[in-house]
Amino acid sequence: MTAARAAVEILKREGVTHAFGVPGAAINPFYKALQEGGGIDHTLARHVEGASHMAEGYTRTAPGNIGVCVGTSGPAGTDMITGLYSAIGDSIPILCITGQAPTHVIHKEDFQAVDIAAIAGPVTKAATTVLEAAQVPGVFQQAFHLMRSGRPGPVLIDLPIDVQMAEIEFDPETYEPLPVYKPAASRAQIVKAISYLLESERPVIVAGGGVIGADAADLLVEFAEITGTPGIPTLMGWGAIPDDHELNAGMAGLQTAHRYGNANFLESDFVLGIGNRWANRHTGYKLDVYTRGRTFVHVDIEPTQIGKIFAPDYGITSDAKAALKLFVEVARELREAGGLPDRTAWVGATQERKATLQRRTHFDNVPMKPQRVYEEMNKAFGPETRYVTTIGLSQIAGAQMLHVYRPRHWINCGQAGPLGWTIPAALGVAKADPEAQVVALSGDYDFQFMIEELAVGAQHRIPYVHVLVNNSYLGLIRQAQLGLDIDFQVNLEFENINAPELGAYGVDHVRVVEGLGCKAIRVREPDELLPALEEARKLAAEYRVPVVVEAILERVTNIAMSHTADISDVSEFEELATEDWHAPTAIRPLRV
Repeated sequence: MTAARAAVEILKREGVTHAFGVPGAAINPFYKALQEGGGIDHTLARHVEGASHMAEGYTRTAPGNIGVCVGTSGPAGTDMITGLYSAIGDSIPILCITGQAPTHVIHKEDFQAVDIAAIAGPVTKAATTVLEAAQVPGVFQQAFHLMRSGRPGPVLIDLPIDVQMAEIEFDPETYEPLPVYKPAASRAQIVKAISYLLESERPVIVAGGGVIGADAADLLVEFAEITGTPGIPTLMGWGAIPDDHELNAGMAGLQTAHRYGNANFLESDFVLGIGNRWANRHTGYKLDVYTRGRTFVHVDIEPTQIGKIFAPDYGITSDAKAALKLFVEVARELREAGGLPDRTAWVGATQERKATLQRRTHFDNVPMKPQRVYEEMNKAFGPETRYVTTIGLSQIAGAQMLHVYRPRHWINCGQAGPLGWTIPAALGVAKADPEAQVVALSGDYDFQFMIEELAVGAQHRIPYVHVLVNNSYLGLIRQAQLGLDIDFQVNLEFENINAPELGAYGVDHVRVVEGLGCKAIRVREPDELLPALEEARKLAAEYRVPVVVEAILERVTNIAMSHTADISDVSEFEELATEDWHAPTAIRPLRV
C-alpha cells in the first residue's frame, strides 16, 4: 500500500476516529488515503489554525482522545504553529500532519516548501520530516508513544508528497501501539509526602490540569475527603473538585481567582501541588508572598517541572493518577488506624470565607455590566455544561463568577491564550461530545479573530451556544494599560454606516453570524438575557448550528485582579456583595 494509506491505517489502530483540516496539493495523497481507508470522520476547517484548535478542543473533551489536524505544505504548517504552542503549553496531545514538497526539491526554495520540522521543534515533543517512505509506520507509531508518554504533548509529522505516494510493505492487521511510559511514585515517597500533611494545621491541595489529564479527579476528591484537606483547583484543574463540594476552597491567583480562594490559600501552612506547574497567573510574580510560611510538596509527571519555579520541600515525579492511588491507599490505612487529625475547624473556616467573601454579580445597569451576564449564565446552564473559552476580561470574569462541577467542563487555553481560539475549540468539543451542552464565551475581539470558523459549524451541523460579551474594546489590554496611564489603540469603536442602530459598537455581529449560516440574538437589557440564552439552546437544537447570544455591555468595566503581581493585593473595582441579592447565583448563599 502507499505510505499515506499505511499512515491512515495506523491512525485508526491508535484510536483516531476524527480529523480536522484543509486539503491542498501537497497533502492530497493523504486525503485520498483517508477517503479510501474510511473509518475517520473529517471536518473541513476554514482556516488551518482553526483546524489545530479544533483538534485541541477534541482532545481536551475526553480521556484518551487525540485530536488530529491536517494541512498542506508551507503556510498550512506555519498556521498550525499556534495550535501546537497552545497544546504543548497545556500538555495536550494533538497530532499535526502536513504535506511537503517532493524530497528532491525541499531545499531548493520550491513552492510552499518550508522547514516546518525546524519551525515546530520548540513547540512539539517531536517534529519530523519523513524522507524515506519505509519509515512512515515507525514515525507514526513513535508519535503516539510520545504523545501519550510522560508529560503529554503534540507531535508534528511532515510528509513529502513523493513519500506519501510511495508503495511500501505494511501489514496493518499485525500493528500494535507501543507501550506508554508514565513515571509512578513509590509508596515510600507517598508516605513521606503525607508526613508533611500530618504535621500541618491548615493544609490545602492545589490541583492542576495534570489531575484532569490523568483522569484522576475522583481519586483527588476521595483523598481530600479521607484527610479533610480543602482543594484549590488551578484554572486548568477547575472541575477536578466540584465547586459546590464542601472541600472546594476556591481558586487562587492574580486574575482567575475568588476572593475566598486567595484568602484561604494565604491562611494555609502546607500545600500539596499535584499535576500543576505553579503558573504565574496562579502564584503571582511575588513568590515570597506565595511561599512564605508554607511547606510545599510537588507531584508532577515531568521531572524538570520540580523546582522550575521554586524549590519545594519535597518533590515527586509521578503521573497524577498513579500518585493519587497511593495517596488514597495510605490515607485509608491512616484513617483505620486513627492516625488522621481532625480538620473540621479548618474546613469550616474555608467555607465561612466562601460564604462571606463574594463579588457582586447583580446589576441592573443599561448598558449591561458583564457580571450580570455570568449570573444569568449560571441560571441558564446546569452542571452538565461544557464551557469553552481562551483569554481576556470575559474569561477572567467568567472564571470568577461561573460554576464548574466536573472535570473537562471548563475547557480553557491556559498557557498560550491565543485570541480566536474559542470558536474552533468549541467546535472540536462539540464534535467530540455531540450530546453535550457546549457553551463558548468570548469578548468581541476574540470572537472576531476566527469568526469564519462558524461556517464550519453551519456546514457540518455542529451546534453549540456562544455567549459574546461586546464592549467594542480590547478590555484586558485597556485595563493592563492603566498602570502606564494610557488608553492607546485598544478601542474598537466606529460608526457602522450599514448599522447606525449600533452606535459606536461598530461590527454588526448578528449580520455576520447569520451570513455565515448560523443564528444570532442581540441583547441590550439584563432582563432579556435569560430568555435569550434559553432561546439559543432551543435554536441550536432545532437548526443544529452554532447560536450566538451577543450581550451589549457598558464600554468600560474593570474586573478584579492584581496590578502588583501579588495575590495578597487584588484590586476590587466594583461594589462587593453585601446583601444576599447582590450574588443570587453564588455557590454558597452570602452570609453577611
